[in-house]
Amino acid sequence: MHELGTVFYVIKEVEKLCDENKLTKVGSVTLQIGEVSGIVPEYIVDCWNWAIKESKYMKEAELKVEKLEAVTFCEDCKQTYPTVKYAKVCPYCQSENTYLVTGNEYIIKEIEAM
Repeated sequence: MHELGTVFYVIKEVEKLCDENKLTKVGSVTLQIGEVSGIVPEYIVDCWNWAIKESKYMKEAELKVEKLEAVTFCEDCKQTYPTVKYAKVCPYCQSENTYLVTGNEYIIKEIEAM
């Protein structure tokens, strides 16, 4: 379950920002999660709700999750397409000379702090 490790990393980074900016409380954190990242949104929310209980600044913070669409680029025809729908084969030219552009990452998009 890498969701727990992800949550611990996000909490550590947010707490570091709180310390650096002399913040006292975090109301919410918005996390963008790539649709092929392997992170299950429901699991990460469960892990979040468990892990924040020990946090100095986030005991009541809400985790907001936004999905980042997975997009693949075709080297042959130079077009992008939705990865989940077509996988590795380009729907325009049927090439397999493709690579993932976005969709396997997670990003701390926003922190609502007080």
